[in-house]
Amino acid sequence: MIKHYLTILTFLCGFTLLAQDYFPKNDGVVTKNTNYTAIINVKIYVTPTQVIEKGTLLIKDGKVVASGTTVTIPKNSTIIDATGKSIYPSFIDIYSSFGVEKPKRQGGGRSAQYDASRTGYYWNDHVMPENNAIDKFNYDSKKADELIKAGFGVVNTHIQDGIIRGTGTLVALNNDDGNEVRVLDTRSAQYLSFSKSLTSNQAYPSSIMGSMALLRQMYLDADWYAKGNSKTKDLSLEALNSNKQLVQIFEAGSRANDLRADKVGDAYNIQYVILGGGDEFERIGEIKAMNASMIIPINFPDAYDVENAFLASTLSLGDLRAWNQKPANPKILADNNISFALTTHDLKSPKEFKSNLMKAIKFGLSKDKALEALTTIPAQILGKSNSIGSLKNGAYANFLIASGDIFDEKTTVYENWVQGNKNVLENMNAIDIRGTYDFSLAGETYKMDIKGELDKLKSEVTSDEKTRGSKISYTDDWVNIAFTTKDSTQQEFIRIVANVDANKNLNGKAMLPSGTEMTFFAKQSEAKDDAKKGGDDKKEDKNNAEKVSPVTYPNKAFGFAELPKQETLLFKNATVWTNEKDGVLNNTDVLIKNGKIAKIGQNLSDSSATVIDATGKHLTAGVIDEHSHIAAASINEGGQNSSAEVTIEDVVDDTDIDIYRNLAGGVTSIQILHGSANPIGGRSAIIKLKWGETANNLIYNNSPKFIKFALGENVKQSNWESYSRFPQTRMGVEQLFIDYFSRAKEYDALKKSGKPYRKDLEMETLAEILNKERFISCHSYVQSEINMLMKVADKFNFNINTFTHILEGYKVADKMKAHGVGGSTFSDWWSYKYEVNDAIPYNAAIMHDAGVTVAINSDDAEMSRRLNQEAAKSVKYGGISEEEAWKFVTLNPAKLLHIDDRVGSIKVGKDADVVLWTDHPLSIYAKAEKTIIEGVTYFDLKRDELMRDAIMREKSDLINEMLKAKNKGLKTQPIKKKEKELLHCDSLEE
Repeated sequence: MIKHYLTILTFLCGFTLLAQDYFPKNDGVVTKNTNYTAIINVKIYVTPTQVIEKGTLLIKDGKVVASGTTVTIPKNSTIIDATGKSIYPSFIDIYSSFGVEKPKRQGGGRSAQYDASRTGYYWNDHVMPENNAIDKFNYDSKKADELIKAGFGVVNTHIQDGIIRGTGTLVALNNDDGNEVRVLDTRSAQYLSFSKSLTSNQAYPSSIMGSMALLRQMYLDADWYAKGNSKTKDLSLEALNSNKQLVQIFEAGSRANDLRADKVGDAYNIQYVILGGGDEFERIGEIKAMNASMIIPINFPDAYDVENAFLASTLSLGDLRAWNQKPANPKILADNNISFALTTHDLKSPKEFKSNLMKAIKFGLSKDKALEALTTIPAQILGKSNSIGSLKNGAYANFLIASGDIFDEKTTVYENWVQGNKNVLENMNAIDIRGTYDFSLAGETYKMDIKGELDKLKSEVTSDEKTRGSKISYTDDWVNIAFTTKDSTQQEFIRIVANVDANKNLNGKAMLPSGTEMTFFAKQSEAKDDAKKGGDDKKEDKNNAEKVSPVTYPNKAFGFAELPKQETLLFKNATVWTNEKDGVLNNTDVLIKNGKIAKIGQNLSDSSATVIDATGKHLTAGVIDEHSHIAAASINEGGQNSSAEVTIEDVVDDTDIDIYRNLAGGVTSIQILHGSANPIGGRSAIIKLKWGETANNLIYNNSPKFIKFALGENVKQSNWESYSRFPQTRMGVEQLFIDYFSRAKEYDALKKSGKPYRKDLEMETLAEILNKERFISCHSYVQSEINMLMKVADKFNFNINTFTHILEGYKVADKMKAHGVGGSTFSDWWSYKYEVNDAIPYNAAIMHDAGVTVAINSDDAEMSRRLNQEAAKSVKYGGISEEEAWKFVTLNPAKLLHIDDRVGSIKVGKDADVVLWTDHPLSIYAKAEKTIIEGVTYFDLKRDELMRDAIMREKSDLINEMLKAKNKGLKTQPIKKKEKELLHCDSLEE
């Protein structure tokens, strides 16, 4: 059978060679190598799980012919005896830019570029599926050598630029042949990312949520185009449709972006292979639920240089944990049966790969899983399991020859064969002389330790417990050693030249400083100490693995080791601010059960309840912030004058510490609004501040639909020195609204007619407004513009839901009442820019007295922690009653957000979102003692104190570990000042 197989394979290989005969040969006669190479007596890892002991690997014409213990070796074979050695498949990196130069950033003008710079292609320059890496590919022998030395035989390269980047090219690192041999696939995968191209200054998208919206619209347009509905040519969409059967590899780069990318893919039945960021362990359950194959970088962070205690104190717990936890990411992925490949991506050099891989193994990644992640899994991801990633018959002869276990720090990799071409990394026949030697010279006894790589050995010579300066070189079984003499007052050396025998003993001559020549003999000590050290190393590895900081939710300071559970709670003898017709109730009990307010009264009891003595304390509904910008990775998509297609729900940041800080201020719900970079902004996210939960679990179930509009200076870019985007005047803003709503009306009519239509996410959103299915919160200041937008709304038969900021609301309160719009304002901000010069602190009271539903909002991460005090200002400015003032930050914002049937007051049947205050809630002395959402205590004052102590201890422990790392000589990084950016309406991503 083997003989028959060899005959067929030889015929096929010969056919391939004959097919190349048309190439001219001008440097000699045409020859063909028909010989085999047989590597015998070697341990062969055909795959990570299929291992042949003392076998033979037979290769020919760059491919594996056979492997096993009974392989028949043809007569025309070159035989290599590799007794005691091991063979592994060469590694594969499927996320590379090898041989493809990254485009350079284009210079920009004074104003932003809003339109595409190309015609005949997609309307957005950052979508470039028509690009092919092969068209830009130039084989780089120098870079190839670096990768070969790191163990790689194949890379999947691509143009690392743009949102849709085009196709990749699969390349063997074959320095001996040309592209006609080493290029394995010119269309190996399609690559995507959230990042814009450097080759275009087109402004859109300017945010992650914009990138997500662009991808969604692109897929819809591709489908529309594929059905023949487009009247114009689009080469980008043609390429996208052509590439849709390829593997889709998405550069996400972080745990949060992994999930965002997967969300986009799922919506269009596309399963991306996702390049992660190394922090997947933080939400491993969510990552597993993606059912995606991953590509994982191992660019683990260095320890910080923490010798300066003052600078060290500025490090966050999250930054300290990252150093400690990220090396365990591959292990945790493997433990959860998540398929992943490893990559050199983000490493400064392939030279760093081995040390980081060994670190991952030290932190628990099994060697079998490590090998899979570098061989069979990347091959499987690309659909190339028959040709790369293993040493099965017919696969390319890409393999490593090593002295032993390839993932042992002491193992030497001798050769890396790629497509049957040998790359010598170390002399395979060289005797490994690393170890400890004892010898005597001129009456002195010496001990010498030889360490390091075989091609870069280091020596340490000691005598009389003193270390002598020494240097060593080793070539072709000859060793040269020089070390300083005992006399430290003179710079004199003893020089040794010795030959290495089969027993690793050194035999030769020693030359003393006096010129005297002596016979030299050094015997390698037995490896008892090494064996013992090896045992100690294993013990140390185990201890290190146990020292990995446990993950918390979120994985930073004040995160929960276990998420708090819903409880049955009974508050006794509280002063209860109901926000209902009962008003404020003294000495009242409130029972919370199953996440709801179950009973309100006196002398209540429940045997299953935890009783909380609230005597002298105040229980209120949770504070609601109608206008917030915390807990979001993006706020503005300012790349267009309308961004109705984007949604803040895509970029909710469940790790933002301001969630916890707001809980400490009694806030339980917020609306995260898009910013004010354009007249028509993005859609909102209404969330509950369930600290520790995932982003999706923060968002309200069946959330009311909202969108942010804006008026004034920001939308016409008065302060941004941008003059190319319409509108540039307040008149233009009005015309923009009319234009967009006119188009949306036409779009909705076509959609409802049943005729074919191109689905447009932007128009879909605006049509929802026309159909009264989506509400508008509008950033506003000046009365003329406020009037204008109400008139536009009347023209198209819908209502503005809320004017937010609305600092001139007092001038038009009667018209607001007539229109039915609410006002969400600041308590006492004024004169911080020109268009608010007429603002007054009585604004809220005047609107309230006119019958407008009024809320006090923050628009600021700091102010939102003190909204109870902001509400109190309305008592001072305008004489609002305490109960009505309290509704400004509880019931009224709930009404404006259309969630008052669930929250905003203490009423039986509503969600148990309540706060227990130490004092009168409008008092500057009041603290939130407990903040509860749906019966779960997310903030507790006493627990907070305990957490602070635990944080201090953990930081101290991690800093001490970093000091130890530096003392061991490990690389450190400097501490850099980090300041958390507090996002506002005008915050833009860079």
